[in-house]
Amino acid sequence: MASVWDELDGLLDSPSSLTMETGEKGTVKSKAGFNAKEDAKALCEAIKGFGTNENILAEILARRSNAQRQEICKAYQEATGRTLVSDLEGDTAGAFERLLVGLVTPPAQYDCLEVTRAMQGPGTEESTLIEIFASRSNKQIKAFSDVYLADKGRKLTHDLKSEISGDFETALLILAEGNRDEGKTADPEKAKKDAKALYEAGEKKWGTDESKFIDILCHRSVPQLRKTLVEYKAISGKTLQQSIEGEMTGPLEDLLVAVVKCVKNVPAYLAERLRNSMKGIGTDEATLNRIMVSRSELDLLNIRAEYKKMYKCSLLSSIASDVSGVYGDCLKIICGGDD
Repeated sequence: MASVWDELDGLLDSPSSLTMETGEKGTVKSKAGFNAKEDAKALCEAIKGFGTNENILAEILARRSNAQRQEICKAYQEATGRTLVSDLEGDTAGAFERLLVGLVTPPAQYDCLEVTRAMQGPGTEESTLIEIFASRSNKQIKAFSDVYLADKGRKLTHDLKSEISGDFETALLILAEGNRDEGKTADPEKAKKDAKALYEAGEKKWGTDESKFIDILCHRSVPQLRKTLVEYKAISGKTLQQSIEGEMTGPLEDLLVAVVKCVKNVPAYLAERLRNSMKGIGTDEATLNRIMVSRSELDLLNIRAEYKKMYKCSLLSSIASDVSGVYGDCLKIICGGDD
């Protein structure tokens, strides 16, 4: 795995999907000849009565775009007087229920629900917060922050402060403001200066000045940071990721490493997260659902390609071997094919 992240050749010329918000590389597309009322009727018939035809739920909801699912939700409520979400929650269960609910939830609201879930109950699911804030664009972060404000009546950053602390809090809150520089070009001299500052704040000194790492990594644009990563290796002989891993520990290390990985390659980072969600005993269904749903119309084709490159097997085959039944079938539909 290390070789994937150590590679810097071609980094400056490769496209970034950190700000990708089109569906060019998505696996789920709008269905031609779509009829929301017909789909709503079919879903209603699959849910009502004794037992639920879960295969129909999966076939319809996993093969429609999110915009089409919102039309289905509206038609369903007009026809039944109930929300589709409430009926899905009442008639399905477990990971399959959560997957279907995720599919019918608008993207910003879904991210908001996942961030909220990560903060609920005893303890904080820091890995979920790290994944979301490291891999989302300013626009996406502001969108789900607005949903949170409308729902809770207070800012997301207010509640984050009560869940996290220290340098990790400082770094995450900067990202949560959604104000990262979005410049399209890099300043070579600034990159050299930043690389030198990072080297002197870590590798070159006794102890680490975490604030310098936080300031640069959480504020600079993707092109600027990519240039800085190249300059850093020229100075240090190590990648910046290797230095962070050697100098820091805990959630701050995890967050800054995730930021560096997403600056390099968001699909590869999410492919790694998917792999980790399925390896070993048990499955991290929350992470599996979140990535498959949230990236299905953005860059899941790219994630599939990176997954195959990194693990020498297809994402589809990993899903097939790890999850079964209609839940697995629904995930395989979203995955969209083999590689």
